[in-house]
Amino acid sequence: MKDQIRLMGTLRRVGIVAVCLLSACLNAWAMAALYFDFSRAGREWLTPAIYLVVLTFFLAIAKSRGFRFGASFLGFFIVLICWLALKPSNDREWRADLSRTPWAEIAGDRVTIHNFRHCYYREEAEFTCEWLTKEVFLSQIRGVDFFVDYWNSPWIAHPIISFQFGDNDYVAASIEARYQNGQGYSPIRSFFRQFTIIYVLASERDLIRLRTNYRSGESVYLFHTTTRPEWARDVFLQYLRQANRLRDDPRWFNAITNNCTTNLFANMAATGHMAAGGSRYSWWVLLNGRAPEMLYRGGYLAGQLPFSELKAQAYVNPVANTVDDAPDFSQRIRENRAGFEFLRSNVRMH
Repeated sequence: MKDQIRLMGTLRRVGIVAVCLLSACLNAWAMAALYFDFSRAGREWLTPAIYLVVLTFFLAIAKSRGFRFGASFLGFFIVLICWLALKPSNDREWRADLSRTPWAEIAGDRVTIHNFRHCYYREEAEFTCEWLTKEVFLSQIRGVDFFVDYWNSPWIAHPIISFQFGDNDYVAASIEARYQNGQGYSPIRSFFRQFTIIYVLASERDLIRLRTNYRSGESVYLFHTTTRPEWARDVFLQYLRQANRLRDDPRWFNAITNNCTTNLFANMAATGHMAAGGSRYSWWVLLNGRAPEMLYRGGYLAGQLPFSELKAQAYVNPVANTVDDAPDFSQRIRENRAGFEFLRSNVRMH
């Protein structure tokens, strides 16, 4: 009997500690949300400070632990409801390279992409962007190539997929956080209502060369996928639907729930197909630096090499730096690369 009483007492203390920790975490998030999303520039600490003072007051006057917990959780839920009510907008002072949202008109086989981006870079932050109207034909789609951009960590990367049309025409698609003037990417801010999400449809000379030639510390790898033309077409159309949707109905970017990789796999899932070995809920969707290896194991990447060798030869930075802004940039970065052998044979056949 005494042992049972001691056990119940221990469990009760553990439960209280757990609730206290949960309450502390939730209110820390609430204060961070107030700091980032409900404060004016230069007065960021004012709103969370007021919240802390009010919460401390109610905790001090509460006469029981239950009321203290209630006040603590109530404060969090009030902030959460207000935070969820924040609405994104396309009407902002956007950074020049993200100032326009792409959209597409689909008329049978013909697709017309508006605001197709091609930027000319002098430095990473010095560029001139052209916003083009690009026409492609669904019947000419050949497949999908997969770029993976690493920086700092082998566990985190940025995926870019590129749709091939005909022998040597590509539409590269990068799902990114959309920044206002003066903003830049922040891992902490990306968990809050700081950025909207944008589908950038652009040339490879823009999206890839920016990362290989003008940004420091970024390593880009190029893989050819085993995607059949029919599935490539379905995924391409799904990307266009999402781009059109975001033009009229902007959405928040979130580092966990709505980012480059979760969107990529959600788009694939929306076609009714997934890459072998892939799932939009796989752990490596968040730790996306491991995505190439996981896709390779599922048979999604072309190339008859062990993965370590396939990845080593997929590194494109050296050739991209050599080719620079040559018109045949896309062709040159694919030359003599494993996985593209049958692509070259198809080119000779056509």
